[in-house]
Amino acid sequence: MNFAIVGCGLIGSKRARALRAAGHRVRFAADVNVDRARSLGAEATDDWCTAVTSAEVDAVVVATTNQWLAPVAMAACEAGKHIIVEKPAARTVTELDAVIAAARKAGVVVQVGFNHRYHPALRKARELIDAGALGTLLFLRGRYGHGGRVGYEKEWRSDPAVSGGGELIDQGVHMIDLSRWFLGDFARVDGHAVTYYWNMPVDDNAFVSLTTLAGQTAWLHVSCTEWKNLFSLEIYGRDGKLDLQGLGGSYGVERIAFYKMLPQMGPPETTIWEYPGEDVSWSLELADFEEAIRTGRRRGPGLEDARAALDIVERVYGSR
Repeated sequence: MNFAIVGCGLIGSKRARALRAAGHRVRFAADVNVDRARSLGAEATDDWCTAVTSAEVDAVVVATTNQWLAPVAMAACEAGKHIIVEKPAARTVTELDAVIAAARKAGVVVQVGFNHRYHPALRKARELIDAGALGTLLFLRGRYGHGGRVGYEKEWRSDPAVSGGGELIDQGVHMIDLSRWFLGDFARVDGHAVTYYWNMPVDDNAFVSLTTLAGQTAWLHVSCTEWKNLFSLEIYGRDGKLDLQGLGGSYGVERIAFYKMLPQMGPPETTIWEYPGEDVSWSLELADFEEAIRTGRRRGPGLEDARAALDIVERVYGSR
């Protein structure tokens, strides 16, 4: 397929590499910084609308800052293009609802960039849970955060008009999506978002408790005052526990430990898998996108998943 990439920063560059590795062509690269667009090795432009609506383009990657995610995705829907839009897919549920309506009308495939579902340790967790290795799931506990850098409070994520919020809408939506992926929909949302350290009008920490109708709980903390990059997800069942740590790179080696409860209880039987290689989530995510276009059956996370995550974000923000 021929792709247009709108937003040519770090994520757009990763998408471009995955597309080319899979045999696709990046026909247009659009960015407000044309030099950055040129770095992707495609026809560069600062006019994203022309790139998105071109008859030469089959699909669009939307990797912009948050205020442009919904408008660009909307234009791509109206032009009949299939779309990969980065999380959170919009700043608000209202913005996203307009994209959902446009996608339904156009009949296009829209996949949302919750790429954490495609990390090997997360896929192994899904496999073990689906096989019944944990028994009935009880609760999960997740922590996700990154260290600071000079000037963080002046970056686009700190501007609510651009980002729609702070740490909760940034890394938080990944944790919310993973929680829904493992436990299902949540009937109760409790939590609060606060600004402890950075001098900015958005949250740098959020604490969330989510409960399903069956009473299962996801207890989450996301932070941009972690000072050392951290990803930690623990999933508890009646028959055992999964402990996932790291995402590669500065987050540490990706690792999953399965602690299997024995009949006599006591120390569990332990099995550990590590995934020290390169990040394959982008290529695996792309494969699901291709399959959805080919078969008409969505496999990866879609707009409804993004809406569910954004709804939780808005409910927590509304409690401030």
